Amino acid sequence: MDHSASREPDPPPAPLLRDRAGGIVATATVLALLYFGRDVLVPVTLAVILSLALAPLVRALRRMGLGQTLSVLGAVLALTLSCAAVAIVIGMQVVRMTQSLPEYEETIRYKLSTLNELTVGRLNALSGQAGRIINQNTATRSKLAAARADRERSGVARSGPAALERAPPRATVPEPAVDEPATTESVTPIPVEIHEPPTNSFQVMQRVLGSIWVPLETAGIVLVVLVFVLLEHEAVRDRFIRIAGGTDIRSTTLALNDAGERLSRFFVSQFVVNLGVGAAVWVGLTIAGLPHALLWGAFAGVLRFVPYVGVWIAALFCTVLAAAVDPGWTLAIATVALFAIVELIAGQLVEPQLYGHTTGLSPLSVVVAAIFWSWLWGPVGLIVSTPLTLCLVVAGRHIKALSLLDVLLGDNQALTMPQRFYQRALSADADEIIAGARTFLKRNSFATYCDVVLMPALYLARLDLNTGAITAQQQARVRDAMVAVIGAIGGEARRPRRRHGRKSVLDQSSAGRLLRSQREQEFGLFQGPLSVPPGSIILCIGLGSTADELATELLVRILRDQKVDARHVSIEDLNAPLPPDASPGGVSMVYIVSAFPSEERRRGESTAEKVRQRFPGACVVTVFLPGMLLQPGPAIDTVRNTDGAATSFGQAAQICLSMQQDKIKTGAVREGG
Repeated sequence: MDHSASREPDPPPAPLLRDRAGGIVATATVLALLYFGRDVLVPVTLAVILSLALAPLVRALRRMGLGQTLSVLGAVLALTLSCAAVAIVIGMQVVRMTQSLPEYEETIRYKLSTLNELTVGRLNALSGQAGRIINQNTATRSKLAAARADRERSGVARSGPAALERAPPRATVPEPAVDEPATTESVTPIPVEIHEPPTNSFQVMQRVLGSIWVPLETAGIVLVVLVFVLLEHEAVRDRFIRIAGGTDIRSTTLALNDAGERLSRFFVSQFVVNLGVGAAVWVGLTIAGLPHALLWGAFAGVLRFVPYVGVWIAALFCTVLAAAVDPGWTLAIATVALFAIVELIAGQLVEPQLYGHTTGLSPLSVVVAAIFWSWLWGPVGLIVSTPLTLCLVVAGRHIKALSLLDVLLGDNQALTMPQRFYQRALSADADEIIAGARTFLKRNSFATYCDVVLMPALYLARLDLNTGAITAQQQARVRDAMVAVIGAIGGEARRPRRRHGRKSVLDQSSAGRLLRSQREQEFGLFQGPLSVPPGSIILCIGLGSTADELATELLVRILRDQKVDARHVSIEDLNAPLPPDASPGGVSMVYIVSAFPSEERRRGESTAEKVRQRFPGACVVTVFLPGMLLQPGPAIDTVRNTDGAATSFGQAAQICLSMQQDKIKTGAVREGG
């Protein structure tokens, strides 16, 4: 007996286990360094990121004739003055808003009472009503219990005193003696008043400096590191290239240049957009009549550096103030509408025009990165999460060992279009394939979709079929999905179809036969009339395999979409006699179709000879597809006794259209002559 099926799989080799363990240890070590070394890493990271943001300004100052040192000091001074001005404006506005809050006390109380009535008041009324219903039910149960007890007592009374005599007497338990408490004199505590000494100006200054000392210290370290990073920009880059890629200077230089350009473009564009959002909010709130509009404009511009949620935090606080200022709700609604309109314009119109989602990050990776870096470094990590993640993606694109980061965090498609088609077909998800195909067809033709997506996906299925990697059920899923997709987006999909007779097709039929059967049910056994003008029919013949039949059916649909009377026939149909009512010379062109390089292609020459004998005046063209268009330079298989060859559906359709145009020109010349 063969016990190979029940044998447990071999354990992974020792080197693989060591590599996995080493990767886990390395990841844990990096996370520990990032977390415990945040006091040092946060200022350095901020300085590096700001150096990338200030790099365009430094280059502009150097082009104006200033030296490296003066350019760096000028850029850092401009940054410091700008941040200080924003901080002073925000601080002054906050002080003024705090002083004016008592003026809105009455409005706030009215709004709170209204909200209380609408929420808690209604809830209390509902709970009170429910309590009354419960009490009524309880009282009803009590009355029923009392009536039941009365009935039981009356029954005992009727039974006579004999029952009472039979009942055992109750034992009497003596009550314990209670000692009288001793009388004590009450002592009245004397209150002790503690007076704190009044605070002087030195203590106030000490408390203020104590609260802002840590941010000032961090800002000072960032500025110092920023100056030296900008001054030693070239030297730092050379050292990093020597450490990271001394053996491959080209790849490391490309990675650094790519990261620098992306981050600089991202920061400059984001700064411009956030500045514009803040100015728009300021102007809009000023027109709406909200006090301290400058504060909320600056607040919105600064918080928008926090991805996704920052601007809405500013909108929440601003809406609360608007509700406190205005006795009605008009100002609050106008504030929410202003933030929504400004954010919609900035996020959907302005940002795509400036950097067009070219940061290279997927939306999910931005959210996950924001959560991860905020967990490691707090609010600063939330702000720098996007640029740090962008650096990881760039490293993954240029360093092979880190390619996993590009797949997980980047915005590139993880699967190619044929791979996605095949994966969805295996999952029997034809609806998603159809939705993606319709999006593709908005800019491309159906022939291009068949060449680029459908036939390479069919080739992937054939490879798995040859190796036995897919089951018969999965083969049926792929076939049904292809039939559904082609029927939905094919050239004849817009025509109304008859639904009767569909079940007459055998379940084991190939996709090409199923699709051909649909057209035969619609147009007849010969897929159209036989009494046609000479040279108006084009025949498409597959070389025998199921893939060839599907490719032939696709070519027929592509040509019929071009208003060409194309029809699908098999090799066996060539031996059948023509019907009596068939027009002589009705066939002008015959396509011999092969989906993949396979043994069936050996029939190409013999099939071409049969076509020549059956239709002497027809033009014979071979359409031998390469299988996977991703393969470089597929050779064209030539067949003797043919008039042309094509390696794609697009070329085949172009040959047909060119011959029709030549016929039209020839007919016009003859009529003119």
